[in-house]
Amino acid sequence: MDEAGRIGKAVEYAVAAAVVLGTQGKVNAATAMWDDEGVDLTFFTRDSSVDIQVKSRGIRSQTVSRGRYVAGVRQATFRVRDDLWMLFCLFDHVEATVGPFWLIRSDEFAQNAPLMNSGLLRFSASTKPDSRDRWSAYRVDRVSLPARILDILGATPIAGV
Repeated sequence: MDEAGRIGKAVEYAVAAAVVLGTQGKVNAATAMWDDEGVDLTFFTRDSSVDIQVKSRGIRSQTVSRGRYVAGVRQATFRVRDDLWMLFCLFDHVEATVGPFWLIRSDEFAQNAPLMNSGLLRFSASTKPDSRDRWSAYRVDRVSLPARILDILGATPIAGV
């Protein structure tokens, strides 16, 4: 695994840890041994589960530092599913933090992401907190992510979350 792969995996674990800790252990997380279906994380309770594909970008990267988060999702491997969500995540390698995020149901992502000639579904969002672009409604801050995952799972919210 190269450096980018290690960083991507570390971000996935940081997201998983943030959700497990933020829900006081009510939500558990698992990672796939092999990412062949675009699923990086599965969050689950005793009653339900949701699969998450994670795409991450460093806040100090050139595009992000200019106020845009741009990522591509290969159409060839992307499949709309009721239980699949896309999580676009910013991270700061200096402070070792993750967030903010854009959490999007796979059907809504497919409907709103333009297909590029390269075969990629393009996600391009403003990183500015007050943005009103097509993806701003999906923006979730780090503190709110655990409660949002609980909501998706249909679990009872925890006091203080």
